[in-house]
Amino acid sequence: MQTHSTRIRISWPAGHLTAALDDTPTTQALAKALPLVSVARTWGEEVYFDTGVAVSRETDARQVVEPGTVAFWTDGDALALPYGPTPISHRDECRLASPCNVLGRVDGDHRLLATVRDGDPVRVELVNDLTGPTPYAWSPSV
Repeated sequence: MQTHSTRIRISWPAGHLTAALDDTPTTQALAKALPLVSVARTWGEEVYFDTGVAVSRETDARQVVEPGTVAFWTDGDALALPYGPTPISHRDECRLASPCNVLGRVDGDHRLLATVRDGDPVRVELVNDLTGPTPYAWSPSV
């Protein structure tokens, strides 16, 4: 079992979430690139966005994941945040475009991702566990 060693905050104009990420090579590469600002894309009930981080697919990559999973889509150098079915899902599953590296889970209600609109600016930053997230104020600047 992986240990949660990294916490991130994902913010967009209508809201924000935090997530606990497992200690994986992909998490380590992503953490080095934070903070980052990107543009959200939606695909069914999934939000994804470019990170500028290129990593290899890990041996335990999965295409079908639970809602609220934080995944890394290696084919697109993107974070993928599914909260429900995608256009290629069978029934209610969260089926990603291709196998993705699983990084962790969002905290709280993953359905909040439904408020992200295609084209929204998204900011991802590390959260300090000792002080918690900073008070929310949308700022796309890094």
